[in-house]
This record gives sequence, structure tokens and C-alpha cells, in this order.
Amino acid sequence: MNIRDLHDIQDDGQPPSADILAGEYVLGVHDAAERLKIEHRIATDPGFARLVEQWQVRLAPLLEELGSEAVPAHLWPRIRSELGWPAVTAAPKLWQRTGFWQGMTALAAALALVAVFNRQPLPTAPSTPVAVTPAPTPAEPEQATKPVTPLLHDDGTPGWLASVDKAQGKVLMVPVPAPADSAGRAPELWLIPAGGAPRSLGLVSINRAHTVAVPDALRDVLVNGSVLAITLEPSGGAPQGIPTGPIIAKGDIANL
Repeated sequence: MNIRDLHDIQDDGQPPSADILAGEYVLGVHDAAERLKIEHRIATDPGFARLVEQWQVRLAPLLEELGSEAVPAHLWPRIRSELGWPAVTAAPKLWQRTGFWQGMTALAAALALVAVFNRQPLPTAPSTPVAVTPAPTPAEPEQATKPVTPLLHDDGTPGWLASVDKAQGKVLMVPVPAPADSAGRAPELWLIPAGGAPRSLGLVSINRAHTVAVPDALRDVLVNGSVLAITLEPSGGAPQGIPTGPIIAKGDIANL
């Protein structure tokens, strides 16, 4: 799944913002031709260069925390053969280690979450230019990164990433793409307060990031210790707002 699939939730057909493009560049998700274009922009656009530097600073501590595990030696000859690469005897490089790519995947998902929540609509330009004296613009406080809650399957693999914005009353759901249920059931998101009954937040997608609105009456339940869970329900949602199917993923809300 490309990182742009994650932040392209508005279907506006517009190219990614400069901030998102800078983050993608730091993650290394572009091909060689795209990187050359971006590097030219870095060299000629000081504002864009600062965005790239900010993403490098932001992501560097995360990369340092990632562990790595060497791929078993017997797998590399087969992989190189399938790709048509010549055989080598050198030890695996950093990008040949599973831990590196697992870490980059997690960072890409986190970047997408941050980018979506921090996207702001562009101001509308006036139809007729008006001469005005610009007033000093106070510096805007940096937006805090929203905490991410992984919703895990029973085997520990992630099914969704959820980022909770209590102030706005919304939860961004980023699925790990998966096949549809063979029985035609749909995943439904539930908010479960500690010691309380599950409250439905509606159906969620299995292949596309989207935002779930939280009713005002439930915002007070968006606290540490509450649980976000996914069950499989009829295609129209759980009857009478009561879960009937199995829990396929869940995660505790934390760090709010």
C-alpha cells in the first residue's frame, strides 16, 4: 500500500502538500526520477528544504530505536535470482534486513496519520486584489502529534491503526488491507469504556483510511483505559447497536 493511499482520504485529486512530500522523501518511498525532482526543489526552495530537515529530525529518533534482524542467508540467493540480480557473497546490507523494512512500514503509516491530522485547507484568494498593510502574524503553536492505537488481531498482527482526536471528536482509522469476510460480514468499530458496555461508532473500511465521527455524548469516553474493538457484523451494522459477531481486533487507548 502506497503512503499516498493513506492520506488521500478527501478524494480532491490534488497532489500531496509540500509537508507530505517532504515526509515521503525522508522515508524514501519515491523512485529515482522523483527523488531527483525533489532534490532539485530542496536545492532551490529554502522553505521546502526546511520541511525536509524537520522530518529528518522528527524521524531520526524512531529509526535509532528500530532493531534489525538479518534475513536467513539461504533466502538471499533465491531472492536475487528471482529479481535477475547477480549472485554476491557479501553480508546483507541494512536494506536487506527484515527489521529495516518492518520499521519503515510502521513509520510510513505513522507519517500518514500525522499528515492527515495536520492537513489544513488552503486559504481562498480574494477575487480582486486589495492593497492592505500586513499585520504581524503571531507564530502558531506546533500541533501535537495524535497518539496512535494499534488494533491487533489475536495473533498480535495489526488490523487497523487508530489515531484519536478527542478535541475534534474523531478517530482516524487506517486499515492494514485485508480480504473481505467470506461470509459477507462487515467490520464495525466499538468504543468500550472501562467496565462499561460497547458503544458502536459505525462500520469501518478494510482497505481505505477514513475518519470516524464520535458522537458528542461519547467524547468523554475517549480516555486512557477505554478500548477500541472491531467485530464482524451484518453488512448493515449490528442490530439494535449490540455486537453479535466475534472480536477480530482490539486495542487500549493510551497516551491521551
